[in-house]
Amino acid sequence: MPKTSSMGRGIAAILAVGTRNAQGLPGGTVADIAADLDKDRSQVSRSLRGAQLEGFLDRTDQRSYTLDWSLFTDAQLLTEQRLQADGATALEGLAGETSEGCFLGVLSGDSTVTIGEQVPATSNMIGSWLGRPYPAYCSDAGQALLWEASDAEVRTVFPAAAFVPHGPNTPNDVEDFLARLNDARARGYSIVDEEAEPGLYSMAVPIRDFKGDVVAALQIVGPKMRLEPRTEHCAAALTKWGTWLESRLGYSQP
Repeated sequence: MPKTSSMGRGIAAILAVGTRNAQGLPGGTVADIAADLDKDRSQVSRSLRGAQLEGFLDRTDQRSYTLDWSLFTDAQLLTEQRLQADGATALEGLAGETSEGCFLGVLSGDSTVTIGEQVPATSNMIGSWLGRPYPAYCSDAGQALLWEASDAEVRTVFPAAAFVPHGPNTPNDVEDFLARLNDARARGYSIVDEEAEPGLYSMAVPIRDFKGDVVAALQIVGPKMRLEPRTEHCAAALTKWGTWLESRLGYSQP
């Protein structure tokens, strides 16, 4: 049997520290980590010191090793930069394949906000949605942005939302929204059919980052009479570009 490489031992040590953090423990000493891994203390000590030198771990005055969160902060900043840069590429590719208005949205409180858009002239859409908030319960991106949220978490997003009708099919309340969200999960993408405004039809998929968190929604929006008959084609393009963008953000399909 081949021995575990020094890199493998280092990764195991980092993961052990991360596990203790996830359990609410303040890191761990060499003895703690060695016990968790059932490994020799001197070997674990070398792995922990190496991980500290590489910037993955920090060491407290109590000789306890903890995760160095600056690494995750840097990764988060890089993700935000890639979301803008690679998001623009995804929007351009998606709009090119569908000839419809394509958007990238994020969640802000109980609203969605557009942070990227690509609107081909053939879509006949007028004006820009950049920076404009819209109620998440009926917006084009709302369901996709709450894709991974539990029912309880979704309810906390809309604690006092009045669910004012913006179109003939606007959800009546949070339970109605949850039912539509569950249908979207089963389908693989959301469909917002005249919920945001009369005659408007849209599809969206969630975009996850390297942590597996949903950080944005990729959307196709257009007139119902033109877009609904092309749902299957547009959904395939949407899924393809959504998967591409997630890969650029470091997300790996389970």
